[in-house]
Amino acid sequence: MLPLARSVVDPSAHRRSDPALLSRAAREPATWVVLLRDGRIATVVEGGGVALDLRRPADLAGWPEDTAADSGLWLFLGEHAGETFLALLVTDLDLGGAELEGVHERPTEDLSDVTWSTLREVGHLLGDRDADLATTAVALAEWHRRNQRCPRCGSPTRPALAGWVRRCSVDDVEEHPRTDAAVIMAVTDAQDRLLLGHGAQWAARRFSTLAGFVEPGESLETAVRREVAEEVGVTVGDVTYVASQPWPFPASLMVAFRARATTSDLVADGIEVTDARWFTRADLHRAVRDGEVLLPMRTSVALALIEQWYGGPLDEAPADQAPPAEEAEASDPAMG
Repeated sequence: MLPLARSVVDPSAHRRSDPALLSRAAREPATWVVLLRDGRIATVVEGGGVALDLRRPADLAGWPEDTAADSGLWLFLGEHAGETFLALLVTDLDLGGAELEGVHERPTEDLSDVTWSTLREVGHLLGDRDADLATTAVALAEWHRRNQRCPRCGSPTRPALAGWVRRCSVDDVEEHPRTDAAVIMAVTDAQDRLLLGHGAQWAARRFSTLAGFVEPGESLETAVRREVAEEVGVTVGDVTYVASQPWPFPASLMVAFRARATTSDLVADGIEVTDARWFTRADLHRAVRDGEVLLPMRTSVALALIEQWYGGPLDEAPADQAPPAEEAEASDPAMG
């Protein structure tokens, strides 16, 4: 199971249309709140591992008494094992202006002691429930941040349906969260060597599997073949589905494949990929051990594909250390 694909929380979508959902959930004794700040989630070290730093609504002094379903900073995540889970964005989100009815900027409780972690850093360390909650919360928060105005008329939009919809303030048209399909592929040749590339915007020595967004009119398999041909000049034959997981940086679904190359000459396009290499298992082990190659973060599909081909973990890989350009790399599908 991929780190961010552990879907165990019931989304309970039928509850989102209840205008009193958030206020009612806030008063239930079995409700917990996931805290988010600037794309990071509140975490705590627990039993030698990492878990979400969950809070009770009553402990958050900023909880409004009459929270409506269009409250901009509160999100309904779902239910699990008899408990309800909400998310709270505790920093300025700029959801179209503080004058929008129902937008509450932040709780008044002092949260200076909270440890804030990125999903990239801790996604693989969280338990199934917490990984599911965190992935959903980050994805929704990022969608709200990027969709503050109506794409039809440019008017401000306001959150609705407990954070799962944004509604135009002028024509009342609803906008729903979107997911962009991206393919990511472990390409091997006739000698079973693995193809890895270095992205133009990545930190030095960082290599990963190739990836790219699916274009209109394409099948996933066609996207695999096109991306590999465009980025490194290699022709791909057979394409086999492996797995998928959400990559909410900002809104991707990474669909992973194995692909068999029918040619082996590499010509990096110099725009998206500046270096590309074929690796045997011994080559990659040596390059990682010596620090010549840095691999993707442990939460990514990319590392899972690489280690599946390798036959086990590459323990020397500093996969959990975010590179200097972590934001650019995380938003790049090749790092998913």
